[in-house]
Amino acid sequence: MSSQYDLILRGGALVTPEGVARADLAVADGRIAALGPELEGSATETLDATGLHIFPGVIDAHLHFNEPGRTEWEGFATGTRALAAGGVTAFFDMPLNAHPPTLDAASFDLKYAAARAASLVDFGLWGGLVPGNVERMDELAARGVVGYKAFMANSGIEDFVMADDLTLYEGMARAATLGRIVAVHAENDTLTRELARRAIAAGRTGVRDFLASRPIIAELEAIQRAILFAEETGCALHMVHVSTGRGVALVAAARARGVDVSCETCPHYLVLTEDDVEALGAVAKCAPPVRSRAEQDALWRCLADGTLPLVASDHSPAPAEMKTGADFFRGWGGISGCQSLLPLLLTEGHVARSLPLETIAAVTSTYVARRFAIPSKGRIAVGADADLALVDLATSAALRAHDLHYRHKHSPYVGRTLRGQVVRTLVRGHTVYHDGTFAGEPAGRLLRPAGRQGVTI
Repeated sequence: MSSQYDLILRGGALVTPEGVARADLAVADGRIAALGPELEGSATETLDATGLHIFPGVIDAHLHFNEPGRTEWEGFATGTRALAAGGVTAFFDMPLNAHPPTLDAASFDLKYAAARAASLVDFGLWGGLVPGNVERMDELAARGVVGYKAFMANSGIEDFVMADDLTLYEGMARAATLGRIVAVHAENDTLTRELARRAIAAGRTGVRDFLASRPIIAELEAIQRAILFAEETGCALHMVHVSTGRGVALVAAARARGVDVSCETCPHYLVLTEDDVEALGAVAKCAPPVRSRAEQDALWRCLADGTLPLVASDHSPAPAEMKTGADFFRGWGGISGCQSLLPLLLTEGHVARSLPLETIAAVTSTYVARRFAIPSKGRIAVGADADLALVDLATSAALRAHDLHYRHKHSPYVGRTLRGQVVRTLVRGHTVYHDGTFAGEPAGRLLRPAGRQGVTI
């Protein structure tokens, strides 16, 4: 007896942990219902995927869409269009730079309402960990936050204060009892603050002066301190935007001795160098800053050997006027890049460095879903959500500003030739992007860590 499906993709190359294999994929009720060569059965819709690679939809675990309160910087409507165009089917939004930041149940509800009204793809929400809100962590957990984000250095946003050591220690202890992960921006504030103060006082405000004010040792010291707190409290810890191989090594060593710690890097650390920042200017400014070619090469080695398990965009947009000026210290320290996450990894990882496609799928999707306890996502397997990115790996094109779907169409990747075009993106079996157009109304759903459903919203 033949089966009836909602959708069948015929003849695509499926990217799974076991490798790449040509097969058909059937979808029913938003989930993958069957896999195999020449599947029998009929469907309401059949798509010819011959010549395309089918990836599990990217899950961007770290970005800033700034809504509510700073929608003029980005917003869920424009941000999720960019995600869909880049093969991203789910994201976790950070608690800043929204205003108010997500620090309690009330601010969570405001952000949730904004995301539900405008998001084309599924989403999770990070809560914040700042001085004075440790007692609000329970209500955020009840709402379903992915985890809690803390800064060990100045965040650059007045309403999201860095966590002092006592806040970080007590917050980690509370997170451990709640079964939630803590994500940390790891830079030593005393080093970065004082080095910046000296440079500015001396009138040294150029690109190289900014880079020198945020040395690698500031990141390494903070990573070690955060790991120590996590080890003592039993907290699950995630180090965001690690910019050096030595930072990854510290995390790997801690994990080897039993600490529940993971880390991520970002495309800008993998494809840009200090020389690029000097050439491009503030559009490539971020913190921690982009490093040397040697540090970049070390990160690629960590991706290849599995010690670096996750890549996220850290998309942190701002209006163009905030990314200009002769004083490099004053410009906004964030990079717009979530639309280019997968194409950059395909170009610089798979094509340039022979990184296997299954590794790219793992670091952008499979591991993300596992680490943050979203079991329905991140894999091409029967029963999983039919979140899929269909990619033409044979296509190369230079990224143009008008190709970007961000509110502000600037990015350090404009002009770069990228290999691999996302031609279609599906969320739970429904096409949300196809060949430059967007389909359907916003239908993104809130993702909560498994077993921690919290209150009904």
